[in-house]
Amino acid sequence: MTHEVFNQVPPLVDYDVAADPAFLEGLAREGADWATAEIRELGRLAGTSAAQERGRLANEHPPVLRTHDRYGNRIDEVEFHPAWHQLMDTAVAYGLHAAPWAADRAGAHVARAAKFYVWRTDAGHGCPISMTYAVVPALRHSPDLAAAYEPLLTAGAYDPGLRPPLAKRGLLAGMSMTEKQGGSDVRAGTTRAEPQADGTYVLTGHKWFTSAPMCDVFLVLAQAPGGLTCFLLPRVLPDGTRNAMRLQRLKDKLGNRSNASAEVEYEGALAWRVGDEGRGVRTIIEMVNMTRLDCVIGAAGGMRHGVTQAVHHAAHRQAFGRYLVDQPLMRNVLADLAVESEAATAVMMRLAGATDRSVRGDATETSFKRLGLAVSKYWVCKRAPGHAAEALECLGGNGYIEESGMPRLFRESPLGSIWEGSGNVAALDVLRAMVKEPHAVEAFFTEVEQATGADRDLDAAVDDVKASLADTATIEQRARRIVERLALVLQGSLLVRHGHPAVADAFCASRLGGDWGQAYGTLPPGADVAAIIERATPKLG
Repeated sequence: MTHEVFNQVPPLVDYDVAADPAFLEGLAREGADWATAEIRELGRLAGTSAAQERGRLANEHPPVLRTHDRYGNRIDEVEFHPAWHQLMDTAVAYGLHAAPWAADRAGAHVARAAKFYVWRTDAGHGCPISMTYAVVPALRHSPDLAAAYEPLLTAGAYDPGLRPPLAKRGLLAGMSMTEKQGGSDVRAGTTRAEPQADGTYVLTGHKWFTSAPMCDVFLVLAQAPGGLTCFLLPRVLPDGTRNAMRLQRLKDKLGNRSNASAEVEYEGALAWRVGDEGRGVRTIIEMVNMTRLDCVIGAAGGMRHGVTQAVHHAAHRQAFGRYLVDQPLMRNVLADLAVESEAATAVMMRLAGATDRSVRGDATETSFKRLGLAVSKYWVCKRAPGHAAEALECLGGNGYIEESGMPRLFRESPLGSIWEGSGNVAALDVLRAMVKEPHAVEAFFTEVEQATGADRDLDAAVDDVKASLADTATIEQRARRIVERLALVLQGSLLVRHGHPAVADAFCASRLGGDWGQAYGTLPPGADVAAIIERATPKLG
C-alpha cells in the first residue's frame, strides 16, 4: 500500500430529499400540507442509495431502438434497462403523472408538483410522467375521448408493453409536434391528416422530435382540411394491430439520456381528432402550459440538488487547514447558490398553487398564472445551467468526475430552457400575453405589489420594470431583459412575504439592488450566510 485514503467526502445517501424548509413552507402555504406524510416518505425513498443507483443505471444504459425482429418484421420497440421501469413504477404509484385530475381535493395539483420536485433520482423518466399529467386538459376538448382515456391516464398502475390502450391497467401519453423545417414554428408542419368516413383521420408525415415514443398514446399536430389540428394517436389500434407509426431513430442527446426521443414517420397512421379542425395550437397549448410548469419544477429541483451536494461536500472536505464550509469565500458561494435555489422553489410552489386554483375555476389565479408561469419558465430555467456549473465547481475536480453525479446534473440543466419554447419563444410569449391579455398583467402586479413597502430595493425594481414597459418602440428587442426583471420582482415579492428574512434580504440586495456581480459568491457584506447555509444543509438519517 503506497498511500492512505483520507479527507474524502462520504456519499450523500439516506437523507430526506423533502426536508427542504423553503419547499415545506410552500407546501403548507399553497394548501397541500395534508400530503406531507406521503411526500416525506417519497423524499426519504429518493435519498436512498438504491434509488440513486437506479437513476445512475438508467443513464448508464440508455434506451435502444429495435426497429425489426429477427424475422424482419417491423416492431418499432424501445428497449429500456430494468432500472428505468423501476423508476417509472415508483413515479406512477406515487401519482406524479395524471393522478390529480382524478382527485377532488384542493391542493391535489400542489401535492403532485411537490412529489415531482422531490423525486430527483433521474430527470429522463420525468418526461413521460410530465406529459401524461399534461395531456388531460387538452384531451378534454373532446369529451368522448376524455371519458374513455382519462381514467387510465390517471390510474396508479404502470403497465408497459404494446397492447390496445383501452385494454391496459394504466396509460402513458407523449407529444409529437415539431418537424424538421419548423422547430418551434409548429404551424409550418406538413404532416397531413385525411378524414375518413367513420370520423377517424389518417396521418402521413414526419416528426423531428417525438417525446417518449414508447408511450401508449400521443397528441399529434397535423394539417387537416380545416387547418392545423390536434389528434390522439395510439401506438396499438383497438384490434391489436400496430399503428403505422415508424420509429426512424433515437436522438443522441446531451443529457436526458435515459429517456428516448425519436424521429417518427407516420405512414397512414390512424388517429382521432381532439378539438375542432384548425384549432390545433389552441388545443395542444393546454398540454404545453402544464409541461412548462414541470420545466420550472425540474429546474428548481435540480438547483436544490446541486446546492445540497455542494454544501454536503464543503462540510466534509478540508483545504488549507479548515473545512471548506468554514472559509468565508466558499460560504458566500454556498449561500448565494442557496438563495437562488430558494427563490426558484418559492415561485415554483406559488405557480403550483395557482395551477391548482385555476383548475378549480379561480379566474384571478388563471390570469396570474398566465404571466407568472411564462416569466418564471424563462428565468428559472435560464438560471439552472449556471447554478449547476457553480455547484459542480464547489466539488473541484471531484465534481467533474462522472461518479460524483454532478456532470449528469449539469448535462440535464439546459433542457428546461429548451423544452416547450426556448428563451426567445418564452420571452416573446410574455409580450404576446401582455398585449392580448392585459388582465394577466394586472393580476401579476397585484401579486407582486402585496410586498409594497417591505423592501426598498424591491419597490424600486417594480417601479423600474413598469417604466420599461411604457417604451413600446424597442420592447421586442428588450424582451429578455424585461422578462428577467419581471421574474426577479416576482421572486423577490414571494421571498419578502413568505421566505426566511436572511434569504429575502440577500436576494433583494443582490438581485434587485444593483450590487450583483452576476457570478455566484457575490452576496453583499452583511448577508446572514450562516442562516442561509443552514437551510440548505441536508438532513441525514
